[in-house]
Amino acid sequence: MNTLVRTKPLGIEGYKFEERPFLVFWEITRACALACSHCRAEAQPRRSPDELNRSVALHLVEQLADLNPPMLVLIGGDPLMRPDALNIARYATELGLNVSLSPSATARLVKADFNKFVDAGIKRISLSLDGATRETHDAFRGLAGTYDRTMLAIDKAKKVGLGVQINTTLTRGNIKEYPAFRDLVFQIEPEMWSVFIIVPTGRAGLRDLPEKEDLEDIFEELADLAASVPFGIKTTEGHHFRRVLLQRKRSREGKGMKAPLGIRDGRGIMFIGHDGVVTPSGFLPIKCGNVRNTHPADIYRNHPLFVSLRDSDALGGKCGRCEFRDTCGGSRSRAWAVSGDPFAEEPLCPYIPAGNNDFS
Repeated sequence: MNTLVRTKPLGIEGYKFEERPFLVFWEITRACALACSHCRAEAQPRRSPDELNRSVALHLVEQLADLNPPMLVLIGGDPLMRPDALNIARYATELGLNVSLSPSATARLVKADFNKFVDAGIKRISLSLDGATRETHDAFRGLAGTYDRTMLAIDKAKKVGLGVQINTTLTRGNIKEYPAFRDLVFQIEPEMWSVFIIVPTGRAGLRDLPEKEDLEDIFEELADLAASVPFGIKTTEGHHFRRVLLQRKRSREGKGMKAPLGIRDGRGIMFIGHDGVVTPSGFLPIKCGNVRNTHPADIYRNHPLFVSLRDSDALGGKCGRCEFRDTCGGSRSRAWAVSGDPFAEEPLCPYIPAGNNDFS
């Protein structure tokens, strides 16, 4: 692994990534009733004895409030499998954090009182649609009824004024459904549509990666949509969508388009596991410390891997030579999963950087 460490401060549009993450994902439990084919966490039906207990979890909330990321996302597994999930959210809200929740579409969710989510201070919930039809989504999620429960949860969230984000995972197996996904999201009209490009970790494998040319076509269409739809569009582990946006911005097609922040694994992103282990993201499981004995701010700011991931000059291959490396930089998780090197080039980007055609 590349262990290059640089101390050059980096920030885009005024945000200093070397000081604090933009997004903290906290896996408060790995327990989940689903058996999703791509699950990063390889979730289990029962809670782990290694989970942070209540007092440690609340202390972590206080430490995160000191760090003050713009958003804290409580995830799992299924975070609702943890009985004190809403207490954690409420305490984080009281300390000034903006909290989102990423629950699984189970009977537990649809039976929940969504007003309690609002009362706990949760601003948004994210729900997954990984098949554009009932049949394909339920097959992806490994349990019949998840599509219908997702739709019911969307309706319940909207009725109480809770923001909704739709997450869609694109893989080799479902990428041809993209037009149907797009049409479905138009019907739902969420606050945000997040298109996640599969990373071969957890239960996902290299066989699940889509063709880079197919992905590029979708990014071009997403760029067209982003300028006109009544909801936000972003990608997760699809950083080269930002390159497409910047290319549009430099042309008349993208006039007035806002350039995205250069967030990526370890650079604006921090992941905290159910057992307190900190990694640059949930899809880049290289252990960098544990919140049980180290303040998360210290890990994020000073661990050599985090420091290096914030340095675009540390990137290898064509990513290191690319003129879009600060804003894009490629998926460090996918690079690691495919090559074993988190600084290797993005394996799903077909772009050849200007003036750099020889990458041997």
